[in-house]
Amino acid sequence: MSAHPELDGVPAGHEVFASILDIFDLTEVGPLTYSGGSLPHFNRRIYGGQVFGQAIVAAGRTVPADRFAHSVHGYFLRPGNLDAALTFAVEELHDGGSFSARRTHALQDGVPILSLIASFQEVQEGFEHATPMPPDVPGPEGLPSSDAIFRSSAEVARQYLAPKTAFDVRHVEPQLYLGPDPEPGTRQAMWIRAHGEMPAAADRNLRAALLVYACDQAMLEPVLREHELAWTTPGLLMASIDHATWWHRDVDVTQWLLFVQDSPAAQGGRGLGTARVYDRAGHLVASIAQEGMVRRRRPKGEAPPA
Repeated sequence: MSAHPELDGVPAGHEVFASILDIFDLTEVGPLTYSGGSLPHFNRRIYGGQVFGQAIVAAGRTVPADRFAHSVHGYFLRPGNLDAALTFAVEELHDGGSFSARRTHALQDGVPILSLIASFQEVQEGFEHATPMPPDVPGPEGLPSSDAIFRSSAEVARQYLAPKTAFDVRHVEPQLYLGPDPEPGTRQAMWIRAHGEMPAAADRNLRAALLVYACDQAMLEPVLREHELAWTTPGLLMASIDHATWWHRDVDVTQWLLFVQDSPAAQGGRGLGTARVYDRAGHLVASIAQEGMVRRRRPKGEAPPA
């Protein structure tokens, strides 16, 4: 008998990752129009990284096969409803000699819940430089895995199971799932790797979209860390507002990726998170920025901080 029989039947990490790949396989339903499914989520809203990633996939379906996503900028406009159909409408903005630009709206009941513009480029030679990986960050081996937390009880599993358990997350600093960091700060580093394997047919745009899916679960963690908050802090309210990613190289989320993160600022109920993403060889593969609403509704009778 398992240590937690109430978790028997809960899908394994590689099964959850396979489900992500399945919903990223969009169906063409009309000219420049696609539909996709959604994974269940404990708060009954569509996970932001899911719809953002799907919108990138939709845009990538409309560009020449030799062009890959190198940057995307988008806004989360409304919460996504898990019970409503999800449609992606792509607008062809520009096709030049080297670059293509696309706008994608994610729609539910004809109303946009997400809007983004993505740029795609042919593989080309050019100048190269990159900020090096920090030399003092320990590797993922020996760091505590999120798997032990996500499946520690039925209650925790209900909150974190989808979409987070598709990934093995290993924080260098203390994890924030069950409690705040006893030593607050705006910086953190963590390793992420998906459970499962990348399909042989996956193109570079799908691999890029999966990075956005993976990162959305942690981009605002530096804000929480600085203000002594945890994902389970009572009254915590969080929602992504906007997101930008620049892909510098091809990326594979089924291999260990290091996120070096910071929060330059928080004010007005908003917090900004940034990340530099490195592969195991030390190559800078992406740079990411995301702003979100971060507020706390204090329990009745609790005094505000001094």
